[in-house]
Amino acid sequence: MTTTDEQQTTLVTVAPTAAAPPRDSSKRQPTPAARAKKILITAILLVAAVYFLLPIYWVIIASTKSTPDLFGSNGFLFANPQLWTNIADTLAYNNGIFVRWLGNSLLYSGVGAVGATLFAAMGGYAVAKYKFKGKELVFGTVLAGVLIPATATAIPLYLLFSWAGLGNTYWSVLVPTLVSPFGFYLSRIYAETAVPDSLLEAARLDGAGEIKIFFTIGLRLMTPALVTVFLFQVVGVWNNYLLPLVMLADERLYPLTLGMTTWQAGQDRDAGLFALTVTGSLLSIIPLMIAMVIMQRFWRGGLTEGATK
Repeated sequence: MTTTDEQQTTLVTVAPTAAAPPRDSSKRQPTPAARAKKILITAILLVAAVYFLLPIYWVIIASTKSTPDLFGSNGFLFANPQLWTNIADTLAYNNGIFVRWLGNSLLYSGVGAVGATLFAAMGGYAVAKYKFKGKELVFGTVLAGVLIPATATAIPLYLLFSWAGLGNTYWSVLVPTLVSPFGFYLSRIYAETAVPDSLLEAARLDGAGEIKIFFTIGLRLMTPALVTVFLFQVVGVWNNYLLPLVMLADERLYPLTLGMTTWQAGQDRDAGLFALTVTGSLLSIIPLMIAMVIMQRFWRGGLTEGATK
């Protein structure tokens, strides 16, 4: 029997490629209404930027002038610039009291912001992740502190610290700044969504204690919220005027906000303090600008991490 190899040819029919539909040119080019809307939004943002930057521009220009030029020249134009002379005079005035006030402001805002952020993180994490009786009552009580104005607590705080023998000391300003009801609220809300319970349970099964879990897992996952709390607290303490005014009597303990007010009060007796006050105002905003630039990368990282979860 003869065997023959039969070859089967498979016919493959290739469907013709459908022609791409013609592109609508109207989708690539914005309509007149869209262009008008974009121009309007840009104009509004530009006006807002000028509104916020104009005072800073004026301070920069004014800090380069002498006292006569402050009142005898255009406020938005340079006139005989002497910035470095003004800075040197500001730092050297009254045996360098400005440097002392600057150090006090850094101490109050730095220690106060770090402590308030840590306590807010601990409290918010505990309320968000642990179950105990009265949890909502504790949360509501602390949150009620946001509704109490600072002027209502100034006198009671003064009487309390005077009774404890801490009046007119660094502690009388530092201790009240360690409390941040807003930070506590933000930390609780963020911990509920950003810190998964399954991750905490896995850490407990591995033998980690609650304190170690909080500092190694909780704090890292809550970093974007804690950066927000920290910056809010830094700005709030740095610009705080009422609390140091009530608590402090020794000018060596003054922060910049309170110390430079004494210069404003003495301008009638010493006209040279006008230029020093303006130059001091410029120097006082530099630390806040540096803090914003340094900390903004944590915001970016936190927003990107949250978007990819």
